[in-house]
Amino acid sequence: MLSYNYNLPMKLKSFSLVRRSLLTLLPMLALALAGCANSEKKPDVMHNPGYVKNPGEGQPPLHIGEVVSITFTGLPSDDYPPQDKPIKDDGTITLPDVGRVQAAGKTVGELEDAIHDLYVPKFVTHLNVTVKASSDRAFYISGEVKAPGRLLYTGDITVSKAITSAGDFTDFADRTDVILIRTNGDRFALNMNRILAGKDPDPPIFPGDQIKVGRRIF
Repeated sequence: MLSYNYNLPMKLKSFSLVRRSLLTLLPMLALALAGCANSEKKPDVMHNPGYVKNPGEGQPPLHIGEVVSITFTGLPSDDYPPQDKPIKDDGTITLPDVGRVQAAGKTVGELEDAIHDLYVPKFVTHLNVTVKASSDRAFYISGEVKAPGRLLYTGDITVSKAITSAGDFTDFADRTDVILIRTNGDRFALNMNRILAGKDPDPPIFPGDQIKVGRRIF
Protein backbone atom coordinates (compact mmCIF):
# COMPACT_ATOMS: atom_id res chain seq x y z
CA MET A 1 0.00 0.00 0.00
CA LEU A 2 1.44 3.42 -0.99
CA SER A 3 1.83 6.01 1.76
CA TYR A 4 1.71 9.78 1.29
CA ASN A 5 4.55 11.90 2.65
CA TYR A 6 2.80 14.87 4.22
CA ASN A 7 6.18 16.69 4.70
CA LEU A 8 6.91 16.75 0.97
CA PRO A 9 4.86 19.89 0.10
CA MET A 10 6.50 21.75 2.97
CA LYS A 11 9.99 20.73 1.79
CA LEU A 12 9.21 21.77 -1.76
CA LYS A 13 7.94 25.13 -0.54
CA SER A 14 11.10 25.69 1.54
CA PHE A 15 13.30 24.77 -1.43
CA SER A 16 11.42 27.22 -3.62
CA LEU A 17 11.89 30.02 -1.09
CA VAL A 18 15.62 29.31 -0.81
CA ARG A 19 15.93 29.24 -4.60
CA ARG A 20 14.15 32.58 -4.97
CA SER A 21 16.33 34.10 -2.25
CA LEU A 22 19.49 32.96 -4.04
CA LEU A 23 18.28 34.33 -7.37
CA THR A 24 17.65 37.68 -5.67
CA LEU A 25 21.02 37.78 -3.91
CA LEU A 26 23.19 36.76 -6.88
CA PRO A 27 22.71 40.00 -8.88
CA MET A 28 23.36 42.04 -5.74
CA LEU A 29 26.54 40.06 -5.07
CA ALA A 30 27.69 40.58 -8.68
CA LEU A 31 27.14 44.34 -8.38
CA ALA A 32 29.06 44.44 -5.10
CA LEU A 33 32.02 42.59 -6.62
CA ALA A 34 32.00 44.89 -9.65
CA GLY A 35 32.00 47.89 -7.35
CA CYS A 36 35.01 46.54 -5.48
CA ALA A 37 36.87 45.98 -8.75
CA ASN A 38 36.09 49.48 -9.99
CA SER A 39 37.14 51.02 -6.68
CA GLU A 40 40.71 49.72 -7.07
CA LYS A 41 43.03 52.65 -7.48
CA LYS A 42 44.52 52.84 -10.96
CA PRO A 43 48.13 53.97 -11.38
CA ASP A 44 48.59 57.65 -12.21
CA VAL A 45 50.74 58.34 -15.27
CA MET A 46 51.85 61.66 -13.74
CA HIS A 47 52.98 60.06 -10.49
CA ASN A 48 56.52 58.92 -9.71
CA PRO A 49 56.19 55.30 -8.48
CA GLY A 50 59.61 55.50 -6.89
CA TYR A 51 62.77 54.10 -8.43
CA VAL A 52 64.13 51.01 -6.69
CA LYS A 53 67.92 51.25 -6.63
CA ASN A 54 68.52 48.15 -4.52
CA PRO A 55 68.16 44.59 -5.81
CA GLY A 56 64.71 43.19 -5.38
CA GLU A 57 61.16 43.31 -6.61
CA GLY A 58 60.27 46.24 -8.79
CA GLN A 59 63.73 46.86 -10.23
CA PRO A 60 63.86 47.32 -14.01
CA PRO A 61 65.67 44.73 -16.14
CA LEU A 62 69.13 45.46 -17.49
CA HIS A 63 69.45 46.55 -21.11
CA ILE A 64 71.91 46.22 -23.98
CA GLY A 65 74.38 49.10 -23.83
CA GLU A 66 74.25 49.50 -20.07
CA VAL A 67 77.46 49.27 -18.07
CA VAL A 68 77.42 47.07 -14.98
CA SER A 69 80.02 47.43 -12.22
CA ILE A 70 80.75 44.11 -10.52
CA THR A 71 82.57 43.77 -7.21
CA PHE A 72 83.73 40.45 -5.74
CA THR A 73 84.25 40.26 -1.97
CA GLY A 74 84.73 37.53 0.61
CA LEU A 75 87.77 36.04 -1.16
CA PRO A 76 91.10 35.25 0.56
CA SER A 77 92.96 37.01 -2.28
CA ASP A 78 92.40 39.53 -5.06
CA ASP A 79 91.97 36.90 -7.76
CA TYR A 80 88.88 38.68 -9.09
CA PRO A 81 89.28 42.49 -9.16
CA PRO A 82 86.27 44.79 -9.75
CA GLN A 83 84.91 44.68 -13.29
CA ASP A 84 83.16 47.37 -15.38
CA LYS A 85 81.40 45.54 -18.20
CA PRO A 86 79.17 46.92 -20.97
CA ILE A 87 76.27 44.68 -21.94
CA LYS A 88 77.00 43.68 -25.55
CA ASP A 89 74.58 43.45 -28.46
CA ASP A 90 73.91 39.76 -27.71
CA GLY A 91 72.86 40.71 -24.16
CA THR A 92 75.92 39.23 -22.45
CA ILE A 93 78.95 40.34 -20.47
CA THR A 94 82.25 38.45 -20.27
CA LEU A 95 83.87 37.63 -16.92
CA PRO A 96 87.16 35.92 -15.97
CA ASP A 97 87.07 32.09 -15.89
CA VAL A 98 83.32 31.78 -16.54
CA GLY A 99 83.19 33.56 -19.91
CA ARG A 100 79.90 34.92 -21.27
CA VAL A 101 77.07 35.64 -18.84
CA GLN A 102 73.55 36.63 -19.91
CA ALA A 103 72.81 40.04 -18.40
CA ALA A 104 70.15 41.77 -20.53
CA GLY A 105 66.66 41.00 -19.25
CA LYS A 106 67.85 40.27 -15.71
CA THR A 107 67.51 42.60 -12.74
CA VAL A 108 70.62 43.56 -10.78
CA GLY A 109 69.71 41.03 -8.09
CA GLU A 110 69.18 38.24 -10.62
CA LEU A 111 72.54 38.96 -12.25
CA GLU A 112 74.26 38.88 -8.85
CA ASP A 113 72.76 35.44 -8.18
CA ALA A 114 73.72 34.16 -11.64
CA ILE A 115 77.34 35.29 -11.31
CA HIS A 116 77.61 33.84 -7.81
CA ASP A 117 76.35 30.44 -8.95
CA LEU A 118 78.81 30.35 -11.85
CA TYR A 119 81.79 30.84 -9.52
CA VAL A 120 80.62 28.89 -6.44
CA PRO A 121 81.61 26.13 -5.89
CA LYS A 122 83.39 25.50 -9.22
CA PHE A 123 86.10 28.14 -8.73
CA VAL A 124 85.75 29.38 -5.14
CA THR A 125 83.98 28.11 -2.03
CA HIS A 126 82.72 31.49 -0.85
CA LEU A 127 81.98 34.69 -2.73
CA ASN A 128 79.88 37.84 -2.39
CA VAL A 129 78.87 39.55 -5.63
CA THR A 130 77.66 43.15 -5.87
CA VAL A 131 76.37 44.60 -9.13
CA LYS A 132 75.62 48.25 -9.79
CA ALA A 133 73.98 49.42 -13.00
CA SER A 134 74.37 52.63 -14.95
CA SER A 135 70.57 52.79 -15.34
CA ASP A 136 70.40 54.68 -12.05
CA ARG A 137 70.47 57.85 -14.17
CA ALA A 138 69.13 56.72 -17.53
CA PHE A 139 65.94 55.89 -19.41
CA TYR A 140 65.29 53.99 -22.64
CA ILE A 141 63.52 54.62 -25.93
CA SER A 142 62.87 51.92 -28.52
CA GLY A 143 60.81 51.55 -31.68
CA GLU A 144 60.12 54.19 -34.30
CA VAL A 145 62.43 57.01 -33.22
CA LYS A 146 65.51 58.08 -35.15
CA ALA A 147 68.03 57.41 -32.36
CA PRO A 148 66.67 54.67 -30.06
CA GLY A 149 68.64 53.45 -27.08
CA ARG A 150 69.75 54.49 -23.63
CA LEU A 151 69.56 58.20 -22.77
CA LEU A 152 71.06 59.84 -19.72
CA TYR A 153 68.60 61.30 -17.26
CA THR A 154 69.86 64.81 -16.55
CA GLY A 155 66.79 66.32 -14.92
CA ASP A 156 63.09 66.97 -15.39
CA ILE A 157 61.95 65.70 -18.78
CA THR A 158 58.62 64.64 -20.30
CA VAL A 159 57.73 61.95 -22.82
CA SER A 160 57.51 64.40 -25.74
CA LYS A 161 60.90 65.95 -24.89
CA ALA A 162 62.43 62.48 -24.46
CA ILE A 163 61.26 61.52 -27.95
CA THR A 164 62.77 64.74 -29.31
CA SER A 165 66.04 63.88 -27.55
CA ALA A 166 65.99 60.54 -29.39
CA GLY A 167 65.91 62.29 -32.76
CA ASP A 168 62.10 62.56 -32.95
CA PHE A 169 59.70 60.15 -34.66
CA THR A 170 60.60 58.27 -37.82
CA ASP A 171 58.36 58.55 -40.89
CA PHE A 172 56.82 55.19 -39.95
CA ALA A 173 55.98 56.01 -36.32
CA ASP A 174 52.46 55.55 -35.03
CA ARG A 175 52.08 58.53 -32.73
CA THR A 176 48.90 57.06 -31.28
CA ASP A 177 50.75 53.89 -30.19
CA VAL A 178 53.30 54.92 -27.59
CA ILE A 179 53.81 52.84 -24.45
CA LEU A 180 55.38 54.20 -21.27
CA ILE A 181 56.65 51.55 -18.84
CA ARG A 182 57.56 52.60 -15.32
CA THR A 183 60.26 50.90 -13.25
CA ASN A 184 57.60 49.18 -11.12
CA GLY A 185 55.96 47.61 -14.19
CA ASP A 186 53.06 50.05 -14.64
CA ARG A 187 52.23 50.45 -18.34
CA PHE A 188 50.50 53.44 -19.93
CA ALA A 189 49.20 53.73 -23.51
CA LEU A 190 49.78 57.25 -24.80
CA ASN A 191 48.44 59.14 -27.79
CA MET A 192 51.15 61.63 -28.69
CA ASN A 193 48.88 63.49 -31.10
CA ARG A 194 46.61 64.41 -28.18
CA ILE A 195 49.59 65.20 -25.94
CA LEU A 196 51.24 67.46 -28.52
CA ALA A 197 47.90 69.20 -29.11
CA GLY A 198 47.60 69.91 -25.38
CA LYS A 199 44.54 67.69 -24.96
CA ASP A 200 46.31 65.15 -22.70
CA PRO A 201 49.03 65.78 -20.09
CA ASP A 202 52.66 65.17 -21.07
CA PRO A 203 53.85 62.57 -18.50
CA PRO A 204 57.20 63.03 -16.78
CA ILE A 205 60.03 60.55 -17.29
CA PHE A 206 61.98 59.07 -14.36
CA PRO A 207 65.25 57.10 -14.28
CA GLY A 208 64.78 53.54 -15.49
CA ASP A 209 61.59 54.25 -17.47
CA GLN A 210 61.06 52.83 -20.95
CA ILE A 211 59.28 54.40 -23.93
CA LYS A 212 58.21 52.21 -26.85
CA VAL A 213 57.01 53.84 -30.08
CA GLY A 214 54.90 51.66 -32.34
CA ARG A 215 54.99 51.40 -36.14
CA ARG A 216 52.17 52.38 -38.50
CA ILE A 217 50.56 49.53 -40.43
CA PHE A 218 50.08 51.69 -43.53
